[in-house]
Amino acid sequence: RERWRRAEENVQRSERENRRPVNQCHVYNLIHIHVLQGKWTNKERVLVFSSRGISFRTRHLMMDLRTMMPHSKADTKMDRKDKLFVVNEVCEIKNCNKCIFFEAKKKQDLYMWISNVPHGPSAKFLVQNVHTLAELKMTGNCLKGSRPLLSFDPKFDKEPHYALLKELFTQIFSTPRYHPKSQPFVDHVLSFTIAEHRIWFRNYQIIEEDASLVEIGPRFVLNLIKVFQGSFGGPTLYENPHFQSPNMHRRVIRQATAARQKQRQTVKQILKEKRSEEKEVLARDVTDDVFSTPAEPRDPAVQLQPPEPQRSKKKLRLTELKKRTQMKRTGRR
Repeated sequence: RERWRRAEENVQRSERENRRPVNQCHVYNLIHIHVLQGKWTNKERVLVFSSRGISFRTRHLMMDLRTMMPHSKADTKMDRKDKLFVVNEVCEIKNCNKCIFFEAKKKQDLYMWISNVPHGPSAKFLVQNVHTLAELKMTGNCLKGSRPLLSFDPKFDKEPHYALLKELFTQIFSTPRYHPKSQPFVDHVLSFTIAEHRIWFRNYQIIEEDASLVEIGPRFVLNLIKVFQGSFGGPTLYENPHFQSPNMHRRVIRQATAARQKQRQTVKQILKEKRSEEKEVLARDVTDDVFSTPAEPRDPAVQLQPPEPQRSKKKLRLTELKKRTQMKRTGRR
């Protein structure tokens, strides 16, 4: 402020002497002086910090949010043993009236609190599918400190808890007008879409040539858990009936895996029993039981002489015909 006051005195002195400002820095300071003369009315300040035990991806996400919001402030990580009500005192010390707090549990689950300090309301989310700004797939780029356009799904106006979240998101993510750290440009869009009972956050750059959108990042999915009346606590205004805790989700996956493994073991046991049964069947002759019937009784008399061969009638006729033919030839007949 002292530097700006001296710059203003230099500008006024140059105007009295009918001279232009010495350089462009004086003009820039003059603009900021006019901004500070009662035009910066929206005094929203957002505290963005986390608890201890967060992963590197969560840390990068938190830094991306701080970079994206020029009206944000940072603080040291909060100890796990501290209660969430301590966050209200930290916001009061930092002179912040909004807060985004990342809470890590079991080194794998990430929860995000957004709150209006100190009177509420506040909401708790489970953060999923986090992609940071530094990933190569995010090809867009925008001016640091520029003002964003907030795009909300039409479903935010149909249900009361979504309308409350819309107002919270608007107050937290929108850059205050004439903020000293902001730039007077609008070149990116923050999109909030509702799908599968979750809120999908996306950040797009506006390309001037054809007004198309290119994703910048970060991106993440917010699964709403509860909405509280107070700041980081109080009576529950809304509880998501479609929410499934990460512990329950992992338990269902383990049970499904165990069921599949048990089914495989059962199939193996059945095949083993079938193979053993087939070996037993092949070991004994199946046709033994067919010939186990008793034979018919025979005559005990034994024939000492072999039976005379029986000649067919056709052979007998041929034999008699040959004899007659020979008798005719010899003249015996």
